[in-house]
Amino acid sequence: MFCNRTFDLKNVIIFGGKLFHMKVIFSSVILLFIGLIHAQSVTSPSKAIKLDFALTENGKPTYQVSYKNKAVIFQSDLGIKLKEASHLDANFRIDSIGQRIVNETWQPVLGEQSNINNNYNEMIVALSQPSTDRKLNIIFRVFDEGVAFRYEFPKQAKLNYFIISDEKSQFNLTGNHKAFWIPGDFDSQEYFYNETKLSEINTGTINKNNGIGLKSIDGNYVIQSPLMMKSVDGLYLNIFEAAVVNYPVMHLDLIPNEYKLASHLVPNAIGDKAYLQTPCVSPWRTIMVSDDARDIVSSKMILNLNEPSKIDDTSWIKPMKYVGIWWEMHIGKSTWDYAGSQNAQNTTDGKLKPSGKHGATTENTKRYIDFAAKYGFDGVLVEGWDVGWEDWYGNWKENVFDFTTPYPDFDLKAVNDYAKLKGVKMIMHHETSGSVANYERHLDRAFDLMKEYGYPAVKTGYVGRIIPRGEFHDGQTMVNHYNFVAQRAADYKLMVNSHESSRPTGYSRTYPNYIAAEAARGNEFNAWSIGNPPMHETILPFTRLLGGPMDYTPGIFEIKMDIYSPGKTEQVHTTLAKQLALYVTLYSPLQMAADLPENYEKYLDAFQFIRDVADDWQESKYLEAEPGDYLTVARKDKHSENWFLGAITDENARDTEIKLDFLSSNQKYQAIIYQDGATADCKNNPKSYAIKTIQVTSKSKIKLHLASGGGAAISFKPIN
Repeated sequence: MFCNRTFDLKNVIIFGGKLFHMKVIFSSVILLFIGLIHAQSVTSPSKAIKLDFALTENGKPTYQVSYKNKAVIFQSDLGIKLKEASHLDANFRIDSIGQRIVNETWQPVLGEQSNINNNYNEMIVALSQPSTDRKLNIIFRVFDEGVAFRYEFPKQAKLNYFIISDEKSQFNLTGNHKAFWIPGDFDSQEYFYNETKLSEINTGTINKNNGIGLKSIDGNYVIQSPLMMKSVDGLYLNIFEAAVVNYPVMHLDLIPNEYKLASHLVPNAIGDKAYLQTPCVSPWRTIMVSDDARDIVSSKMILNLNEPSKIDDTSWIKPMKYVGIWWEMHIGKSTWDYAGSQNAQNTTDGKLKPSGKHGATTENTKRYIDFAAKYGFDGVLVEGWDVGWEDWYGNWKENVFDFTTPYPDFDLKAVNDYAKLKGVKMIMHHETSGSVANYERHLDRAFDLMKEYGYPAVKTGYVGRIIPRGEFHDGQTMVNHYNFVAQRAADYKLMVNSHESSRPTGYSRTYPNYIAAEAARGNEFNAWSIGNPPMHETILPFTRLLGGPMDYTPGIFEIKMDIYSPGKTEQVHTTLAKQLALYVTLYSPLQMAADLPENYEKYLDAFQFIRDVADDWQESKYLEAEPGDYLTVARKDKHSENWFLGAITDENARDTEIKLDFLSSNQKYQAIIYQDGATADCKNNPKSYAIKTIQVTSKSKIKLHLASGGGAAISFKPIN
């Protein structure tokens, strides 16, 4: 039976006499109903990728993947281990297999492009265990850029409420691939990436500054996903996950001296992985593969695997460019806390002594508001405005912050009135210090305060170990918390930017008010540590950013920290021109001009690019890409005909020639090129830059020289 038309598909997909509930509008949908099982494979729409499913002799589910007739994943096990019941990993029989083709287009509220195509072939394998009378469905989707699979637990009498003790999803690789990896850490992703062969991964002996990794009980090394790789025969692979909801984050076990990876779920305080009740599903496990790196970095597969928006009215969800009281604390100019030091001595009347270095004062905030208004920024972030910062770090008390009480030198009403007068929005900051229960107790009161004073967005923080004790940032409890905050914020029509959270897996499609997150090693590490190596920003788009936009906080112009304290050796490992390019290469609808206002006013000609660059896009073109080496991206503003281009490189200088065939034909453009100066170098001469203006068309080419750790940014405006 075939049908080919546009319709609302609800509760009509039947496989082997069984009903599968669906509620998605599909265009060009073909449904194939199979009564008897013959085919057990599914291919991508282009036929380049093929996934084969099979049961072994003992009924163990397995799969394998090929790309253009080359093996990508050798036969790998699937299955679930239960804590107090027979496992769902063997002794299965196939009840039915169903396939369908889906090709739809949807429009993100904010994004890299106005329209996203969601085209895949799906196979649902319905399994049962005759010995236990339990059922498990495995759903496979094959896209042109990769495959995804998840476990579905149907409603059933013999499996209702259950506890997952482990997941047996395996990824048996075909060789000793080059990998871009960070060590397993259930509380942080704030590492720079290692670039090694799989055989060289040893998370127990990596440099301490980059973290000491975990080893699982059986001696395997634990690394984090997403894991970006380049195979020995030149294929690009990425292992990740999508739609992590009511489930822990997946890390990866690497068996030493082998090229086998297996899922490693983050436990809770007593070692359990997930508490579930049927009917339910696991997150998607994803494998991207292509012989062109641009297909990986431009993929929207992770977003496509998430549910559509649950917010009906999204008119209040808007992109923002902002400045804020933040970098000045990282460089030591001011402090988050009012008294100037942790555990500061109180005065005789029990009140804290002001240090004179507190950053979040009414007067200082007004200075930032003036700057934002003068140069056309949407908002101002203020960190350190609320009481509790004297006692938050290292003590890990449960009730440090109440998220509503300002310090004596921060007048909420006066700041709000002044911002409103200047046409600038304020961005709230909620640092939880890992005390999640405390934040949830105060959440509605905190959001009420934001609505009272007109704050449209909140930056949340989760520094430190999680309270309740024993929980991890990446465990099921915390995943549910991050998602709950986005959901509750939507009730208040507020946007959320989370820091120190688990890394996003496309949930911004379902709750588009989850506008951005950090969840990786950001720009602040350059202020007070050995920093981020130049290749760091060329890897993030292949890893962290596949799951959603990142608040990386670019735009640092005073690159060497000795300008603030003579003798300091810390610096941002970049050129000034590369900092401009990051506004294009690292996608986010929430972009911060992170440096101090006075530093931008020293370089107003370069600052103009940050003022001009868009933060919501109609179209994006990935022109050049190689993880760990370079990236060039061109994007078209959603609300105009303007284009912007960013090109970045690693520690190696690079010359490239860019074709401008992405521009509209028969149209002339003014191109303003912000590039590294002739003597620029990220270490020795990072602030050397040059700006030139030329006229171009879609037939033009532009030659660019990127210095070591450098970049280039270009704005294209139509000439009438």
